This record gives sequence, structure tokens and C-alpha cells, in this order.
Amino acid sequence: MSLDGFSMHALARGLDTALQGGRIDKITQPSRQSVIISVRQPGQNYLLLVSVNPQNPSAHLLENNLENPPEPPVFCMVLRKQLETGKIARVYQYGLDRIIGIDVDFLAAGGKIVTKTLVIELIGKYSNIILVQDHTIIDVLRRVGSNSSRVRTVLPGDTYVQPPQQDKLDPITSPAADITDALKQDPEAKLSKALVAACMGFGPVTAKEVCFLAGLPANIRIKELDAADFASIGSAFHEVVAEIEDPATESSLLLDANQKVLAMAAFPLHYLPDAMALTFPTMSAMLERADKLVGSYVLPDKDRFRKLVRTEINRATVKLGKLDQEIAEAENAEDYKIYADNLMTYQYQFKDHADESITVPNIYSETGETVTIPLDRRFTLVRNMQNCYKKYDKLKRAQELLRTQRAKCEQEIVYLETIETSLASSASLAEIAEIHNELVAAGYLNERIKKKNKDKPANPFSFTTPDGTTILVGKNNYQNDRLTFQTANFNDTWLHVKEIPGSHVIIRNGGQEISEQTLLIAANLAAHFSKASGSSNVPVDMTQVRYVKKPSGSKPGFVIFTNQRTLAVTPNPELLAPILAQDPM
Repeated sequence: MSLDGFSMHALARGLDTALQGGRIDKITQPSRQSVIISVRQPGQNYLLLVSVNPQNPSAHLLENNLENPPEPPVFCMVLRKQLETGKIARVYQYGLDRIIGIDVDFLAAGGKIVTKTLVIELIGKYSNIILVQDHTIIDVLRRVGSNSSRVRTVLPGDTYVQPPQQDKLDPITSPAADITDALKQDPEAKLSKALVAACMGFGPVTAKEVCFLAGLPANIRIKELDAADFASIGSAFHEVVAEIEDPATESSLLLDANQKVLAMAAFPLHYLPDAMALTFPTMSAMLERADKLVGSYVLPDKDRFRKLVRTEINRATVKLGKLDQEIAEAENAEDYKIYADNLMTYQYQFKDHADESITVPNIYSETGETVTIPLDRRFTLVRNMQNCYKKYDKLKRAQELLRTQRAKCEQEIVYLETIETSLASSASLAEIAEIHNELVAAGYLNERIKKKNKDKPANPFSFTTPDGTTILVGKNNYQNDRLTFQTANFNDTWLHVKEIPGSHVIIRNGGQEISEQTLLIAANLAAHFSKASGSSNVPVDMTQVRYVKKPSGSKPGFVIFTNQRTLAVTPNPELLAPILAQDPM
């Protein structure tokens, strides 16, 4: 879900009001798809986030800065070199397209003013950020060559050309009569689609809102409208244009019952009466909320690691199935010995290379049952007998080896699932770096170990219960090990879901008695931060830290323990809500 060009008109105006005249202080790139520009104004600083995430491309002001990687990407370095210390001359929209331009002025030699333009194209999956000077592209976030597009290349050194324009009317400046005349050009078209086809910048959301204000169904055909209907459409146009031109108009965000974004606009929306409507004083506030709901910002490498781990889990699961087949086959080793012994007994009764199988009385059957022996006609009967003995010996030797491999494969799946759970709990670059290092150490990534970020270390979750007891929860396997064997005291209480990947949970009680409420909260946290989150009757093991041991050579996060007792809990969202709010992810 993204803004259409009509609503982006108000966004560009708002950004121009806030940023015009400001100096660019710093530029960062928190992810591959987003850039943050810090703008210094007298008495106030602004953070402009530009995101080209296809799910929700946007440009809006941020309340709080996002965490940035220790090493800036190349595109960020180019923007810093080209734009930092520059003064923003204006922020504007290209017509009513979903394209915003930011002109940045610099004072060059001889007092000459040089202008560079940051072009922000927010056009769905083709969204891009392009730095231009004198119509020439200096650099671009997403390079588009001739192999990717036959219509338009976007590469450094190219002349910047806007995406192809469509022959449509400007709904802000065009008279309502011209709009209605354009609608009549296709009598078979549905009203909402005809509005999108006729009006520059109109998307489905704006078109449906105009239909609603006009009191007409969105799917009514143009040929079914009369003069009064066209008059209502003209009035609806005037109303929507008046709202978009009024700086005081509140922006609107429509959500369904599951908090999924249904629609957004720079003006109030009414065409979905059953939706939850949220209003915001500024476009930036609305887009920032939409970003959080859509989940546009993802920590660098988090998605890459999630896909890698899921691929490895699938691979190991397939391997486990094959091992089960081989084990089942190995358990039939005695059959091949029976075949071989019977062949040795009856070989003189049959001719070589004559039969694909023979059926003979089984020498081991006390009741005279027969046995059918498959043969390879390429070989003699003696050679078939030898092959059966070899197969029998191989399968007997393989049984123990296959069971060992299967146990290792099961352990690998459990270990990978712990990393998958850790990724879901990770919310900082330091935590992602720890998972990166763990994947490298385990051999799943052929990369270098990342250095620790001393400025922002990765710390476990820390919660305080109503009676003042501290509960710590590890976010990944490295943290789990540190938490259990370095941070916790020997007489603190340790919890973990039973035989399910999840976080280590420590109650800092120091051997003192634990209240029933605190124990319930800790068990709920153990279930919540595990693969069993969302399940009912989750078994949670509890023991003192002194009884938790780490086997020599075991993988990170793996422990053994004794003297435990098991609780069965069903995660209670109402109980956890105030606790989780203390240390949000």
C-alpha cells in the first residue's frame, strides 16, 4: 500500500514547509532500501526518511532515528560527499506524479550557486533514489541497465529522464466539466477505473473516495450516469481538491481488524465505513505509523539470515527423510542374507541369466513357505549370491552409522530452529551481528567474523515484575550462554521451554522464594520467546542455575540440566503486555 500522486501533493508541500532553508547535516543509510537525511533548521533538527521498500515506498519525517550499520554503503558515501553542508532550496513534486525532488544549493567558486537535485521516485517496485546535477545522473540507489528495462535506463552518467508521462487531466487545476467530459469518453468503463484513467495522480483510494462522496457505487458504468450524477461527481471533486489544498487537513489511515493497512490518503477517507480510521495532523506522522504497521524497515541482513536458516532447515529436513528411508532399508538386511543362503542352496536348479526372479522353498521356514529372490540377469547366479552377501554386510555396517547421522541431523534442525527463533527476537544491529558470527562459526556463512560494536552492545531483555524482581531473557544463543553461565548467580532460577527451541530465562531471585505471580510471568516469557509462542499448555522446565551445565564442544545455547520441575503454561497476552512494554523489541 502506498500513496498516490494526488496525496503526495500534500506530502511534498508539508516537507517543503519543514525543510526549506535547512542545511543537510548528516546522511545515513540504515538499510539497502532507505536513506535518512538530517536537516538542521534554526531551533530544530529534522530527520527525513526516504524508503524505496516496494511494500510502502515513502518519504517522511521521523520522530526517532534508526540504528545504522558501522560501515556506510557506497551510495551513502556518495550522498555525503555530494550533499552534506548543502542548503535545501525547495522540496517539490513533479506534476502529480509519485516523484519528489529536493533541490540542494551550494556556493561554488566565484560566488556561483550550484544546485543538485535528489530525485525520489516512489513508484512501487520501481521506486528509486537518484542524485542529479544539470540533468545528469551522478549516482543512483538502484541501477537500471538496458537488460532490466528497454524503456528507460537509470545509470550514473545518463541524462535523467522522468518515467513516461500519461496523457491525463490535472484534477487540481482542471475544471470539473473537463473531468466529467473525459469520463464520458468510455461509456463501458466503471466509474472508479474511469477516474483513475482520466485524472493525473489518482489512485484507487482517491477514486473510490470521490465515488463515495458523490453517492455513487465505484463499479457503476459511465453509461448508467445521468446529468445529476455528473454534477455530484463535480461536487465531490471540489470537496477533495479543497481538502488536499488545505494545510490543516488531517491525513487518514484505514486499518482492518488485524491492523493491516487498507488505505491511506492526505485527506479524510469515508468509503470503507467498517474500517478502523486513524487520523494524523501531518502526513509524516501518518506515514511513520504506516511504516511500522507494514514493517517496511528491516534490519540489514535480517531477511538474508532468515532465508538462509529456513533453507538450511528445509535441506536438513529432506536429508532426515532420506536417512529414515535408508534406515528402513538397512533394517531389512536379514532379507539379503536369506536370499544369499537360499541361492547357495538352489543355484544348481536354475540357469544363469535366465530369470529376473526365482521362487524357492525357504530353507529357514519350518512350515515350508517359499521366498522370491530378485535377480540381476546381467550376472550369474553365483554373482547374484555374492551381491546379496555384500548388500547384507553393507546394510549391517550402515545401521549404526545411519542412526548416528540421523541423530546429528535432528540436532542440526533443532539448532537452526534456535537461530530462527533468535532472529525473531533481534531488534538491533549488534544482535544481528552476533547471529552473523554464530552462522559463520557454524559454517553456514563463508564470511568474516564481524567486530563487536562497542558503542551499542547487544544486551538481553530485562523486565521487572510487580514485586520488583528482575527477569532476564536471552535474544540469541550467544546471549543465552552468557546469561546462564556469566550473568546469572548460581542460586538464581533458570527456565526454558521443554524440548523446544527458545530463550534462556533467568529470575534474579538469588535463592529467595519466588512469588507465584513472578513465576507465572517468567514461564509466560519463556513460552513467548520460543518456537511454541502462540501455543497452549506449553511445558516449561525450571531449575536453579547451579544445575545447568554446558557439555564440552556443544553448540552455542545448548545445555543439559537436572533437578528440574515442569510447568504447563498458556501465554497470556494481557499478563505479558505491560511486561513486554518495558523493553520493546
